[in-house]
Amino acid sequence: MPLERDDELRDVLELDTVAVVGCSSTPGKDAHEIPKYLREHGYDVIPVNPFADEIFGREAYDSLGDVDEDVDIVDVFRPSEEVPEIVDAVLDRDDVDAVWLQLGIRDDEAAGRAEAAGKRVVQDRCMKVEHQRLME
Repeated sequence: MPLERDDELRDVLELDTVAVVGCSSTPGKDAHEIPKYLREHGYDVIPVNPFADEIFGREAYDSLGDVDEDVDIVDVFRPSEEVPEIVDAVLDRDDVDAVWLQLGIRDDEAAGRAEAAGKRVVQDRCMKVEHQRLME
């Protein structure tokens, strides 16, 4: 079951490194503003966007598989139909502890596969909203 309880969400929010799949280079878009907020609150944000060279002055990776740094959380800003492929990429890595699907994004089957592999999963919740609610 995806995480719902405040203590479970808080545990995930205490992790440090967030790979943002679908991170946008366009100010004003949620996929830009939320990762920017996370950076401003101490998270190490790794942008993943095949159409950008850099975001926040940092190299943007083409895919999660290309990220050569350790990742704690994969934060997803892509349509729900892309979640199974993203979870496949998560399962190819040993370092990811949690998959966070942003508000409006969910895939119960893919979430179940991630959980069966020992990953924590959050669906249909905004990481910024939950951080503001639980961590400030």
